[in-house]
Amino acid sequence: MKQYFSHVLERMVPRRAEGQSQEDYRGVLLAKGVWAMLFAIAALAIVRGAMTALPGSITVSSSVNGQEMPIYCVKTDKKQVALTFDTAGGNADMGRILGILERHGVHATFFLTGGWVEKYPEDVKAILAAGHDMGNEGDSYKNMSGLASSECLEEIQKAHTRVQELTGYDMTLFRPPYGEYDNKVISNARECGYSSVMWDVDSRDWKDYGVDAILENVLENENLGNGSIIRCHSGAKYMADALDSLIRGLEKQGYEIVPVSQLIYTEKYHMNEDGRQVKN
Repeated sequence: MKQYFSHVLERMVPRRAEGQSQEDYRGVLLAKGVWAMLFAIAALAIVRGAMTALPGSITVSSSVNGQEMPIYCVKTDKKQVALTFDTAGGNADMGRILGILERHGVHATFFLTGGWVEKYPEDVKAILAAGHDMGNEGDSYKNMSGLASSECLEEIQKAHTRVQELTGYDMTLFRPPYGEYDNKVISNARECGYSSVMWDVDSRDWKDYGVDAILENVLENENLGNGSIIRCHSGAKYMADALDSLIRGLEKQGYEIVPVSQLIYTEKYHMNEDGRQVKN
């Protein structure tokens, strides 16, 4: 390969011939420069043509008009939704939540902070043992859009290492703390091997308005549909009380509840302006 590029370079930028005047040599370089430019344009056209002809085989894009987008929901014909829990809080209701999910045969996705993992290692093991997804919310639940790239990477990697050392599990799902992100945050997460995941249906359980409010916010949400990602909090005051009815309500509407890892695409996709992941 090195010899090939040396040969191409020599053809594009030839050596000055013995006895050749400086003016003549400049003329040759000018002509070669035009040829090189045409060669580059032609090569670019070939690559772009291939991408156009075979977008599904090579294209994975999370950028929309220059903005890096996390996954808010997924375009799918399957009547599936994902139930997710942010765990940046206590663990008082974790046992109840895991028990309710088990009784319904439902697998969810739990987003963990490194601090929560360190404080409640047995709960982390229980989540994994029950077959649920585990995702990353940074080590200390900081607004990463206000951090330098090095700090953002450190937050993600520290939480990843805590879970990996405790359980051997490699997380691949990332949720920006507070739902705050910019291009840097999404790009840094991708650099660490993560798909960034938000939500399009918010239970608003953190407002502590009661069970009925949680059920209304989810089951009557105008965004609820195929491929929706629902956000809950395992430490919210009324979440454990509402969970059984929430699952029953979703199933009554015909939805199958799956973990995020089964809902999203990991290859051959692009994002639209609404943050919906679309398969190519």
